[in-house]
Amino acid sequence: MLPAVGVEEAVAVVRRACQTALELPMGHLSQHPGEEAAPASAPGPGPAPQGPRWEQWQLDRRNRRLGHAGVARAQDILARRYRLECADAAFELLKTSSQRSNVKLHTLADAVVRTPAPDRDATTWFPGRARSGPPRLPGLRLEAGAHDSQGAVLKATLHRLLTITQTPMGNVQLAESGRLHLAGHTGLNKYFTDFFAFVETPTTLCAQAASARRQATVRDVGTAAVFDEASRRAILQTGSRAAHSVPLTSVKGRVLGMISSHHERPLTGFSRPQLTALHQTGSDVGRWLSWHWDTVVLDALERLHAEALDACR
Repeated sequence: MLPAVGVEEAVAVVRRACQTALELPMGHLSQHPGEEAAPASAPGPGPAPQGPRWEQWQLDRRNRRLGHAGVARAQDILARRYRLECADAAFELLKTSSQRSNVKLHTLADAVVRTPAPDRDATTWFPGRARSGPPRLPGLRLEAGAHDSQGAVLKATLHRLLTITQTPMGNVQLAESGRLHLAGHTGLNKYFTDFFAFVETPTTLCAQAASARRQATVRDVGTAAVFDEASRRAILQTGSRAAHSVPLTSVKGRVLGMISSHHERPLTGFSRPQLTALHQTGSDVGRWLSWHWDTVVLDALERLHAEALDACR
């Protein structure tokens, strides 16, 4: 994370971007506050792999496209909403607010797209918003002062998952822009993490567990019908023969992410205490993710709004 900058410097950066960059074409734009927002355009299917294994250039191109799609959508919304002079100015606004708030750029962009616009001419995006401290995470090992850090919480969540399931391989994903985005992993090779950097099809265990909003186990990846052949190969080549996925759910049951363990040998299943501990971890971390959105992410949107209004003056 780059050093934080002040509001005045952020405004100056936005203005310099307009003076030095060519204006980029606008795609689908948000409506003015109070009108129904246009739905985000879905990315195209991308390059088709030759056979079950994707080439590295295909993975790179797909991941760049999907990673850029949400940011580009947010840029369009901000440029229209605040009447910014160019797309680069909208990007600088996103980047500066992301750095100041310690919120990932793609997370902030997703929040811009998903959150209803502030009232027209409002100086505050979320007036009267109630605030609270982070919820307790009794099963996670967190250092003092790290209870409000998403990176620290996700790392501790992954460690908790691997401890319960007794395996060195696992990953954590967050639900953003209508898909699962890889947010952390351990013990998995580059091809696996590139292949599953974004999951938007139902032919994976994590996607089906997310859709069902409950834990799911694949006892043998080699024979399970849930996978398409490209996904099966990506899992097997990293040394995983079995997997288990656990949804991270809010109090209202909304899936905010997934954690998945991978195992070197086929599974016979988990004990009831293990499944109970995994369920509790999913509930606790899901509640924390909900708090993080309602507090840290909305704080970042509020800061972005203030900086954009200053840039418009």
